[in-house]
Amino acid sequence: MTQQITVTEHLLLHQKQIPGATGQFTHLFNELVLSAKIISRDVSKAGLVDVLGFTGEINVQGEEVKKLDEFANRILIHRMARSGVLCAMASEENADVIDIPHGLPQGSYIIIFDPLDGSSNIDVNVNIGTIFSIYRRKSKIGTPVQSSDVLQCCAEQVAAGYVLYGSSTMLVFTTGDGVHGFTLDPGVGEFLLSHPNMKIPERGKIYSVNEGYWPYWDDATKKVVNHFKSTNNINGHPYSLRYIGSLVADFHRNLIYGGVFMYPADHRDPHKPVGKLRLMCEAAPMAMLIEQAGGMATDGTKRILDIVPHELHQRVPLFIGSKHEVSVIRDIYEEQNG
Repeated sequence: MTQQITVTEHLLLHQKQIPGATGQFTHLFNELVLSAKIISRDVSKAGLVDVLGFTGEINVQGEEVKKLDEFANRILIHRMARSGVLCAMASEENADVIDIPHGLPQGSYIIIFDPLDGSSNIDVNVNIGTIFSIYRRKSKIGTPVQSSDVLQCCAEQVAAGYVLYGSSTMLVFTTGDGVHGFTLDPGVGEFLLSHPNMKIPERGKIYSVNEGYWPYWDDATKKVVNHFKSTNNINGHPYSLRYIGSLVADFHRNLIYGGVFMYPADHRDPHKPVGKLRLMCEAAPMAMLIEQAGGMATDGTKRILDIVPHELHQRVPLFIGSKHEVSVIRDIYEEQNG
């Protein structure tokens, strides 16, 4: 049986292995944990309180805002702004960088988050999650935060993770020293270490993609999907298709069982020519996690963590999962596109 180690205990035990780790970093995670507990509490009673349905607003992504989306976003902004360790924040739901209100203490970290990934599944009680990414500012503390502090190369992340709200609530994160999973014990109100040193199998049997978008894919993407549907692959039989439509849920399943999640570019929406997923609050943190777990993440040809964003809400194709499957995808794209 795994020892009952809390997130804070784990961070303190491993603090020497975390580059530049300070008490500020641990405090930042404590505030994230508290936010996750509050969101988890309301997710679990979503059918009993008025947090289902839409708010009537449209977010910066052009998507209808769910009530629980808005609630999760407000909780994270409120808690993190008061942590005293951040100099700025960014959310999928907000158009611009969120400044720390005047009069509140500041620190050297920047957090970027998707407050409730998979929110289209809220009303039907399917798993959803919170994704987060943490950077350390490069400019001098006490000066205004620069765009270059926020738009750092994805490989500059100092930590990344997600909270999965499902049959149990799990926090999975990395600080660059492996991937560790903590499960919320409602009896004691703490996230306890349940999945130490998580590793994705080098080869999987699952592919996750929305095949309803087949008519909008290019030939290279169709060839990729056909590879997993055919018998002409390393398994000698078709892969199993498993697609929940919530990045956190699909990613978590593949992390444990092995496989690949795909959200390729398509031409169904001229405003989203490179796909739907956001680089900074979705693809980048998941890429850091998967590489720390022994997997890979690319945009089809380029490593996600090598990308330097040029705008806050930049979108990117995403192929993420076991090394074998992502390598096959990369090879097909390179061959098909010359």
